[in-house]
Amino acid sequence: MPRTTILVIAAIAAGAAQIMHSGSASAESTSVDVFVDRAKVFRIQQPADTVIVGNPMIADVTMHDRYTVVVTGKTAGSTNLIILDKDSKPIIDELINVGPSPTDLVTVMRGTSRFTYACAPYCDAAAQVGDEKDAFETTAKQITTRNQMAVEAAGGK
Repeated sequence: MPRTTILVIAAIAAGAAQIMHSGSASAESTSVDVFVDRAKVFRIQQPADTVIVGNPMIADVTMHDRYTVVVTGKTAGSTNLIILDKDSKPIIDELINVGPSPTDLVTVMRGTSRFTYACAPYCDAAAQVGDEKDAFETTAKQITTRNQMAVEAAGGK
């Protein structure tokens, strides 16, 4: 192999190693980790004007006020959060990683079908992406009905 080709390959490999190293360090220092169905509160230094979530199916972001951000995990995955000031300049540009709850969930496999239960300390069905279709739909419908009943009982519509 000619010396020039070897140098080019070595330079590409060194550059890739540097990008991978700096990418992991950067991702660690600029990512937000939340769990599905849980929220985290963050304060920002400048007032927010616009909030953009890359994939709102993964995480929901609510501004409590112009300095307080609430990030809620919706389903496992990664997305990004961009917050702009009144001049449309980025205040925040963060990666959001949403993972399953590390506690309270029990997964039961029946053949190839998966069922998830929230156990703290008693177990109730918990609709999780990837669960058996009929069980997921039944549980989701029951959760929706219960939530509607709670809203109505509180005087909402």
